[in-house]
Amino acid sequence: MPLGLATVQAMRQIDVPEAPGTQEAPGAQEVPGAGGDDVQARIPSVAVGLSRVGVTGVEKVVRIADELFSARLSCYVDLSADRKGAHMSRFEEVVNEAIGEVVLSESPFRAETLAQDIAELVRTRQQAHRAEVTIAARYPEHKPAPVSGIATQEIYTLLGRAVAYEHGTRRLVGVSATGMTACPCAQEMVASRARARLSEDGFSAREIERIIASVPVATHNQRGLGTLHIGVEDSATEIDAAVLLHIVESSMSSEIYELMKRSDEAAVVEKAHAQPRFVEDCVREMLAGVLTHLPDLDGASYVSARQENLETIHQHNVLAERHCLLNELRAELDSGTPAGHHTTLDEWLADGAQPPD
Repeated sequence: MPLGLATVQAMRQIDVPEAPGTQEAPGAQEVPGAGGDDVQARIPSVAVGLSRVGVTGVEKVVRIADELFSARLSCYVDLSADRKGAHMSRFEEVVNEAIGEVVLSESPFRAETLAQDIAELVRTRQQAHRAEVTIAARYPEHKPAPVSGIATQEIYTLLGRAVAYEHGTRRLVGVSATGMTACPCAQEMVASRARARLSEDGFSAREIERIIASVPVATHNQRGLGTLHIGVEDSATEIDAAVLLHIVESSMSSEIYELMKRSDEAAVVEKAHAQPRFVEDCVREMLAGVLTHLPDLDGASYVSARQENLETIHQHNVLAERHCLLNELRAELDSGTPAGHHTTLDEWLADGAQPPD
């Protein structure tokens, strides 16, 4: 028979001493009034360290100037073999403290700054070797439609991640944006069939090429999600998220808009079909955009570009990505020789665990 709420609440107020051999669940909270014993600091029954312990799905709404950001956070620390659990309540305390002291004092909002501050505070409070924080903040941007100029609100995702060690912190800033792509392969097949039909109707080869060049050629489209991350170790290096957003949106065949007039719809469709791109093209355009728009970025910086397209004539989706250090990317483009190794995010973060000489 289920217990009533009042009965459960009454039972929770009873201070029951721990029986010999009884083990608390890892990460359990200290019970008020239990003699001040730090349960989390006890030796666990199985003395092995844990890679990640923490909280996920922490949701906060933050106001910066006149804008609201809906942020979702995850916070973790490593746990040594001699500690039973982490103090879970301290994660929430640190998040609130960082939002109050860091976020409210800065404009524009920088997710990576908040992630770094939380990671460094969490590592200290939890007495951990390593702390990791990820943040995904949804926020609105107002931009005009391409022809009519009508104001439209677009929702983007600002991404921040930080991993803090005693000797320093590595952090990433990123953005995700949605756009439109047009398939080059299908477009070439449609163009080939159009040339054949026009030739049968008596048009000359020169006239056919003028027509193909002037009239958008049909193809199938996809709605694409592009994501770009830049990782740096120097906390003084600031990367404007608006620049990353421009790089991501420009990498696709066309931007998209939530609100458009007919003239805007025609312009978006024509732009996309005049600039057909594979999912692979989008990733390569993002990488080129990083080199063009962030020329002073240190070669040891980490770059991750990812594109996923939602297919319209297939049941599956398609994906492409590239991750590397910036100097690996520059060397590959300068030499024309494929890079022998693509540094992964885990490798870049692991390298940051080593104290500098």
